[in-house]
Amino acid sequence: MTAFTRWIGVILLVAAGGAFAAETGLRLEPAPGRRLDNESLQRGARNFVNYCLTCHSAQYMRYNRLTDLGLTEQQINDNLMFATDKIGSTMTVAMGNADAAAWFGAPPPDLSVEARVRGADWLYSYLNAFYRDDKAPSGWNNLVFPNVAMPHVLWSVQGVNKLVETEYEDREKAEAAAIAVKSLAKVERAGDGKYVVKTLAQESPGSLSAVEYEAFVADLVNFLGYMAEPARNQRINFGIGALIFLGILFAFAYALKRNYWKDIH
Repeated sequence: MTAFTRWIGVILLVAAGGAFAAETGLRLEPAPGRRLDNESLQRGARNFVNYCLTCHSAQYMRYNRLTDLGLTEQQINDNLMFATDKIGSTMTVAMGNADAAAWFGAPPPDLSVEARVRGADWLYSYLNAFYRDDKAPSGWNNLVFPNVAMPHVLWSVQGVNKLVETEYEDREKAEAAAIAVKSLAKVERAGDGKYVVKTLAQESPGSLSAVEYEAFVADLVNFLGYMAEPARNQRINFGIGALIFLGILFAFAYALKRNYWKDIH
């Protein structure tokens, strides 16, 4: 076998692997980017404390750091501190890992850096992807994270969704249908060689409309992103300033170089 033939074989294997990986997939919804929106971050902190902090901790985040979002310590103490009485405490919960494992099958993960691990798009899609599943232990399932142990704690505000499965003869038609949905859609290969597109449809409404719930989740995910890296905005601003400085320095260096070499050129 020549080297050329071996390379052709490698290319074909890579292409086949890529085609196989594309046979099933989930199209995530992009999370709105609001890292500079302090009002969104404040609402996200409220949503996190009210709906997430009962089970999930954020052990690397302190309450007094929320002053970065434009909140005073008094506002934090009056509206966000339900699990402790010290402004310098971390955002932890009283529930122990043993109790959590007994109740949910596994301890809920700490959410301090979850946005760095999963990504904002994944979290945004995940919180929009719950649906009722009577076969699941909690009564809920998730299109992004199948068979997840976490129940849908936001069902009262989102409402109840149901799973809708539509079968197609080939992958191209299934992928086209998933794109046409313009929302969460998952393409899976069926056992008979066909493809199934899984989507969600509302079965009963919640206290918020669909648009309001998406904004609610966007604020929550925005705050999770802030918790994962509170100094992100300062880092980006510092990076932009450094690039501007280097650009100005380059202009002076280039002018100096032209002056040194003007007699040669």
